[in-house]
Amino acid sequence: MILRLSKTLMVAAIGFFAFLVAFGNITDYGSNFAFVHHVFLMDTIFPDATIKYRAIEATWIHHLGYIIIILLESLTSLLCLAGAWKLWNNRKLTAQAFNRSKKLAIAGLTLGFLTWQVSFMSIGGEWFGMWMSSEWNGVPDAFRFFITILGVLIYLVHKDEELDA
Repeated sequence: MILRLSKTLMVAAIGFFAFLVAFGNITDYGSNFAFVHHVFLMDTIFPDATIKYRAIEATWIHHLGYIIIILLESLTSLLCLAGAWKLWNNRKLTAQAFNRSKKLAIAGLTLGFLTWQVSFMSIGGEWFGMWMSSEWNGVPDAFRFFITILGVLIYLVHKDEELDA
């Protein structure tokens, strides 16, 4: 039972984290929007970088990108929290039933991984050169987030066995 509780609580913790991130982005839109804005503009990367042609100056695209990020974070939270709830409700069932109940949690964790790995690490970090900015570099944070999510996902997908009587 302790493994099932552990998995449930870890999924819930990721759901809570994603909720706090989305909540912060919604309630402090302007401050956090500045980050996305500067990443798209590429105005703080190395002055001699030859990739500045990739910059996007249209502010509406900055807002659209930021709203998509918030939606992905929110959906990650909802899927993880709903998945944790389902795991909690099925914690005493057979191993087969408990293993089948992992689908929402797996979906939430996968979306969370993709959100931070693709949005921040790949697109922001590599395409827009965010790693070159000393002021607007979210690569280390994104890496920490998606590696934590990946660890929970790997732990969760390990098949659970029947509970001891």
